Amino acid sequence: MSAAAQRQVQAVTSGWAAPGTDLVLNLGAGHPSGHGLLRLRLVLDGDRVVSAEPVIGYVHRGAEKLFEARDYRQIIVLANRHDWLGAFASELGVVLAAERLAGIEVPPRGVWARTLLSELNRVLSHLAFLGSYPPEVAGAAGAGSAGAARQARERLLAVMEEISGGRMHYMFNRVGGLKEELPAGWLGRVGAAAAAVRADLPRIGAVVAGSPAFRSRAAGVGVLSAGQVRQYGVSGPAARASGVDFDLRRDEPYLAYADLADTLRVVTRAAGDCLARFECLLDQVAVSLDLVDACASRLASLPRGPLSARIPKVLRIPQGHVYTWTEGPLGLSGYYLVSRGGKTPWRLKVRSASFSNVQVLGELLPGHRVADLTTILGSMFFVVGDMDR
Repeated sequence: MSAAAQRQVQAVTSGWAAPGTDLVLNLGAGHPSGHGLLRLRLVLDGDRVVSAEPVIGYVHRGAEKLFEARDYRQIIVLANRHDWLGAFASELGVVLAAERLAGIEVPPRGVWARTLLSELNRVLSHLAFLGSYPPEVAGAAGAGSAGAARQARERLLAVMEEISGGRMHYMFNRVGGLKEELPAGWLGRVGAAAAAVRADLPRIGAVVAGSPAFRSRAAGVGVLSAGQVRQYGVSGPAARASGVDFDLRRDEPYLAYADLADTLRVVTRAAGDCLARFECLLDQVAVSLDLVDACASRLASLPRGPLSARIPKVLRIPQGHVYTWTEGPLGLSGYYLVSRGGKTPWRLKVRSASFSNVQVLGELLPGHRVADLTTILGSMFFVVGDMDR
C-alpha cells in the first residue's frame, strides 16, 4: 500500500485528515436488502468535494432479461417498477412501442384518457420532490410547504386509486388502450382534485419562491451548463433549467399533445442552478394541471365509445423493431423493442432518464461543500430504481 493510500485509510478510520490530505469518503450505500441506494465515492479536501464518482447497481433486478420471458401484459408489471414515482409513464412507453410495431390504433377516448393520466402522474412525481428536498433544506421554514405537498398528493392519489386500484404501481395500461372504463363521475372528481391542488400551489411553492433559507442554499449552487446537459444526455426539468428548450410533448408530439399545443407551455430557466431546477419543477406542476383540465374537458365532450382496440387474447407482435420515446416526469425515457413475431419481446431495451441525470454528478459536485450535497442531489430529479433498472 502506498504512503498516500495509508494516509487516506488512517484519515477514514480515525475520523480526521491532516491539512493538505484528501479524505476519501463513501457516502452510502445502505443494507443490500434496502431500496433506493446510491453510493457516492467522494474525495474531500476538508469539507469541499475534490472528485465524485456515482456507484450504481444496488437495485438492479435484470428486468430487461425478464422481459424476454414474459408476454406483453406481464412485462408491464416489471416496467412500472423502475420509476416508482412515475409508474404510469413507464407502462405507457412499453405499450406505445408494441402498438407502433403492431400497427394498433387506440380509440380517441383511450388516447385522451392516457394523456390525462400521464399528466396526473407527472404532477404526483413533481410534488414528491417539491415536498421533500426544499423543505428539508429550509428546515423549520419549510414545514408548511411539505404538509401542503403531502395533502396535494393525497388528493391526486385518491383519483388514481379510484380508477386503477393502485397508489403507486397502477397496471392500468394495456396494449391497445386501457384496462377498463372510467368510473362514473370520475372526471368531475379529477377536476375538483386538480382545482384544490392549484389553489394550494402558493403554499407548496412558498419555500422555493420565498424562503431565504432555501434560496441562499440553492441559488448559484450546482450550476449545470447547457453543454453538460447535451454531453451527458440530461433531460426533463433538470435540462430545461439550464436553458435547453426541449420537450417531446411539444417537439415530437405523441398521445393527444399535438391537440394541446395552446395549453402546453414548456417551462425553462437560464441559470442552471439548484434554484432554477426547482422553479422549473414548480411551474411545470401548474402547466400539467392545465393539461389535466383540458383533457378532462375533451373527454367529457367525446361521444361514448371504447377506450381500447380489440386485440387477440394471445397477442403476437409482428417481426421487426421500433424505438419509442416519451417525456416522462424525470425526463426522456426510450424503449427499443425488437420482435421476432412471438408473444414475448426478443429484446426490449429501456433508456431511463435517471441514469443520465446521475452520471453528470461526477462533473457537477466537485468544488462544492458537503453541506450542498442534499440540495444538488435533490434537484437532479432521479429515482434509483429508474437509474439501475
